[in-house]
Amino acid sequence: MRILKIGVYAAFSAVLLASPAHAEKADRDKPVNLEADMVTLDDIRKVSVYQGNVILSQGTLMLRADRVQVTQNASGLDKLSATGRPATFRQKLDDRDEFIEGAASRIEYDSTNSQLEMIGQAQLRRGSDELRGAQISYNANTGFYKVVGQPGVETPAGRVRAVIRPKPRTGQPAAQP
Repeated sequence: MRILKIGVYAAFSAVLLASPAHAEKADRDKPVNLEADMVTLDDIRKVSVYQGNVILSQGTLMLRADRVQVTQNASGLDKLSATGRPATFRQKLDDRDEFIEGAASRIEYDSTNSQLEMIGQAQLRRGSDELRGAQISYNANTGFYKVVGQPGVETPAGRVRAVIRPKPRTGQPAAQP
């Protein structure tokens, strides 16, 4: 059972390390620390469920959720689902003094397709740039994002919102927000 737990922890962290925008590569070699109020492991179905103030950390990666479910197949991680009010993650970007942060009611990852889904009041922020919508999808294989709005959910008009701040020119100080 201990081997399964370590595999689940590593698989879960791999999910978040596959998140958008060049996450800190050194995190992959760091130990995974996981805390929850309760964990259930089903060896036959290969499903692990962590519940109650779930906190996962690995290097610069920090994930917080109310509930995390991990399903494994013969090759390891199959699917992951984290839910919360909201479920959040934060990780340092590789070779930059900048973080990527995300929040949504539900965060799902499908390892077969390298597909990350942030569902329900989804927000993704990298540095001072930000995306908001009812759902944010990201495919790690193609680097393709899709953001969907929903009337009455994210904004009064239900539209997607993106804020892209100008980058400072070389030799000039950055503008204050």
